[in-house]
Amino acid sequence: MPGDGIGPEVAAATVRAVDATGVAIEWDRVELSGEVIERTRQSVPDSVIESLNRTRVGLKGPVTTPVAGGFQSVNVALRKKFDLFANVRPVRSLAGIKTRFQDVAVDMVIFRENTEDLYSGLEHEVVTDVVTSLKVITRTASTRIAKYAFEYARRNGRKKVTAIHKANIMKLGDGLFLRCCRETAELYPEILYKELIVDNASMQMVMRPETFDLLLLPNLYGDIVSDLAAGLVGGLGLVPGANMGESHAVFEAVHGSAPDIAGKGIANPTALMQSAVMMLLYLGERDAANRLQNAISKVYAEGKTVTADIGGTATTDQFTDAVIAAL
Repeated sequence: MPGDGIGPEVAAATVRAVDATGVAIEWDRVELSGEVIERTRQSVPDSVIESLNRTRVGLKGPVTTPVAGGFQSVNVALRKKFDLFANVRPVRSLAGIKTRFQDVAVDMVIFRENTEDLYSGLEHEVVTDVVTSLKVITRTASTRIAKYAFEYARRNGRKKVTAIHKANIMKLGDGLFLRCCRETAELYPEILYKELIVDNASMQMVMRPETFDLLLLPNLYGDIVSDLAAGLVGGLGLVPGANMGESHAVFEAVHGSAPDIAGKGIANPTALMQSAVMMLLYLGERDAANRLQNAISKVYAEGKTVTADIGGTATTDQFTDAVIAAL
C-alpha cells in the first residue's frame, strides 16, 4: 500500500531494498490514497480489504488525513477493520546521526493500545459550540496490550515495562487501564514493572531517555509519546512502526505524507525500510531482517549518503543504492 504524498517514493525504495535481500516476496500492490478514498467514499477501499484478507500482511506508506473534517483517518479505520490492537514502535539510536541526544544510547519500544480510547471517534455536539468526546477504556483491550508488551519483554530478554497513564485525574478510565497493567505484571515476576504519569514521563524521556526500556500506553498517550521519542533519535523519518493483530499485521512508516516534498526524490525511506525489517522478522525471515538492518546502520555510520532531513544531500534513490550496496 504505497499511500500518497511521498509514500510511493519511499515504498518503491523499500521494495527494492527488501528484494535485494534475496527473500522471495510476491508483492500485491493496492492503491490507498486520499484520491481513492474520496472516489470510493470508503476509508478502507474494498480492494485493500480483499488484499489484506488474502495476504494477512501489509506494508503501508503514509496517507494524507484531512484535519478538522473530511474522511476518517485511514490508520484508525485499518486498525478497527482488522483488529490491529497493538501498535509497536521501536525507537533506537543510529550511529552517525547528529542529535541533541547523540551521546545517549536510546533503545526503547513503545506499545500503544490501538483500537479504543479517544480514537474511538465517539463525538457529539451537545448544543452549538459544545462538543463531548468519549474516552473508551475496556478491560479486554487493556489486558490484551499489556500481555503483548510483557510477552515481548520475555521473548526478547527486556528487563523493564513502564505503564504510562493519567489515573490521578481520570481515575475510572486510566484507572482501569492501570489495574489491568498491574494484574498482568504479576504474571511476569522476572520483569521490573514501573508506572509514570504521562506528563512526568514526557519530561523524563527528554531528560533521561536511556532509563526507558518498554513503554505501555493507552492509544492517545501512545501516539504523542512515540512522536516525542522519535525526536530523541533524529525524527519521524527514521522510526518504524507495526500494527499487530491476531491474524493480520500492517507495517508502516510513522511519519506523514509530506506533500511539500512529494515528487522531488529527496524523501528519506528509512522509516519504511525499518518497518520492513519488522515485517521480515514477523515472516520468520530473521537473516534477511538482520542483514537489511545492518545495511541501513552501516550507511548511517559512514554518513556519506544520507538524505537532507539528516543533514546530507543524497536523494531517495542514492540512499537506497547505498543500502543495497551495503547488503
